[in-house]
Amino acid sequence: MNSRDSVGPILTEVGGIGERLARKIIDEFGGEDELLRAVKNLEIDRLVAIEGISQRRAIEIANKLLGNPLPSFLKTEKAFQIYRDILELMMSYAHTDYARNRIMLLHPTTDTASMREHIRMVMEAKKMVEELPVEKLRGLLSNIDRPRDPPINFNPSKAILVETREDYDLLIDMGLNRYHPVILNPDPGELDEYELIIYVYSEGMLELEDTFSTIMVTADSDKHEIVPECVLNYFRKNLELFRNALEIKRILGMETCLHEVVEIMDELQAAGDEEVDIDEVVNSVKAWADMKLRDLIKDIDLSGDEVLTLLNQGMTAKLERIFDDVLSEARSMIRKRSGVEFDPFIKSYPLKIDQREVERVKRLEAASRNLREFEVKVDAATRLDELRGAVEGEIRDIMEFDYRLALGLFAHEYELTEPEFGDEISLRGALHLNLVGSGKPQRVDYRIGDPDNVVLLTGANSGGKTTLLETLAQVTIMAQMGLPVCALEARVRIVDEVYFISKKRSLDAGAFESFIRTFTPVTTSENSKLILLDELEAITELEAAVKIIATFIEFIGESSSLAVIVTHMAREIMKYVDVRVDGIEARGLDDDYNLIVDRTPRINYLARSTPELIIRMIYEKSSDDERIVYGRILEKFQKTDKAEEQ
Repeated sequence: MNSRDSVGPILTEVGGIGERLARKIIDEFGGEDELLRAVKNLEIDRLVAIEGISQRRAIEIANKLLGNPLPSFLKTEKAFQIYRDILELMMSYAHTDYARNRIMLLHPTTDTASMREHIRMVMEAKKMVEELPVEKLRGLLSNIDRPRDPPINFNPSKAILVETREDYDLLIDMGLNRYHPVILNPDPGELDEYELIIYVYSEGMLELEDTFSTIMVTADSDKHEIVPECVLNYFRKNLELFRNALEIKRILGMETCLHEVVEIMDELQAAGDEEVDIDEVVNSVKAWADMKLRDLIKDIDLSGDEVLTLLNQGMTAKLERIFDDVLSEARSMIRKRSGVEFDPFIKSYPLKIDQREVERVKRLEAASRNLREFEVKVDAATRLDELRGAVEGEIRDIMEFDYRLALGLFAHEYELTEPEFGDEISLRGALHLNLVGSGKPQRVDYRIGDPDNVVLLTGANSGGKTTLLETLAQVTIMAQMGLPVCALEARVRIVDEVYFISKKRSLDAGAFESFIRTFTPVTTSENSKLILLDELEAITELEAAVKIIATFIEFIGESSSLAVIVTHMAREIMKYVDVRVDGIEARGLDDDYNLIVDRTPRINYLARSTPELIIRMIYEKSSDDERIVYGRILEKFQKTDKAEEQ
């Protein structure tokens, strides 16, 4: 689209989108520029996330904003269905929403340079598929998606303290109050309620000597230096995604910064695992000390004077030494296990625990741990924040790789080959996509182009005439989408429009008039077209159909378009117009009473429809009662054949 165009009116051109929904879409993206940027980056999932926007409508919006000319190229529902079927096949090989959306936005073009460039990319991807551990990659790619921002979790156990209204307003504008309470002019004792105080200061005017856990951060610090979780939570949420992406990068031998991300997050996790349970340490050491004291006290002998001292003063020198030695060893054990030096025991037997001392140490240790963790988190957040842009670029590269891999797998599985572009459609060894992998299908050779740019196709029912038309449409559409095609060799004429009109039940007068009015401009327009008509005689009675088709052939023959018309009226049409007639003819029935057909049409050959062979095929596969009917029909064919011989 032109950058000067307004997005709103363009959105309303998409079916089902009115002015209100168009405005809602623009507002959800924060403006027209961001919407256009997201569409160009194929962030279709952001459109789908908006209430009232389905996947299909999101693709329509993207096509409209990107100016894709799909509706002007595929002019009939059948042509569009063939295009959709091609997309569905390719999407079955994609693993990410990005790749699927990228495929859905593929469309035919008349830009030969872009076609050739894209075809070369697909052929390189086809070759790449043969050299990679595809199954392992497909498993990893199934877990790749665009990184998501996590929801913000409010943590009231920590607080951000500021000293001025200006700093307070700044932090509110930064959204930091969504993570922790932001406090200005706290009440006495209020700060004691928090595990950690993050003091964001301009001048450092506040006295916080009695506060255990306080981190001082300057007011001009970055957001993540005040609340590191604003960066860390993003990487926590997407860590498994980054691990999968790292493995993909390593398989592909590509440079990556993801290993650094994973290392930082693993180190951060390990640092968080270092917390020591002070209560558990104290209780386990107490149990050891009580047992040690019991064993030592059991073995001592006391004199009469020592007994009197024990009774009068509560402890003899001998007992004092035992307690001192055991408690000294207990303190050493606590220091080794907790990393903190303190004495939580009161002399007695069994030992008593000084709970006030334990709580004091726990609070000090928690404060120290919080300070250490905060510093580690800020350091990690600073490093990760610098990597975020590169990481998201790598994920996008991997999703783009998934797009190429999907097309490469498609081309590999269907044995697609690079087409040439010229002034005709010429196929050698072409195969309908639906027949790939189905036993041993016959490949088809066919050509249409100057001077015979209009051809009548005749021959056996169930002989493959419709399949050939669909194959021609597939090859043309795929080539102009920038895809290799399902043929051993192919030359394709670039056209502006594709029409595929299928046979229908007989039309009433109103529908017949509508068809004539709709199709007549097709024959007279100057656009280059591929026109595929399947048994148009169904539109009206035989003689009228002959005259109509003959007239259409005259006009198409005088244009730059190509047309293949399947008909059983070739003999009658040739009375009115000079046109090439090709034929697909059944040669008989095989041992299983299936038609033997050479699917490649014979050029300049009027083929019979061979209804007798079809009746015989049905006869051989029917019940005895039904055979009576089909047998009598065959008798009439045989009488006719004898009469013609005479």
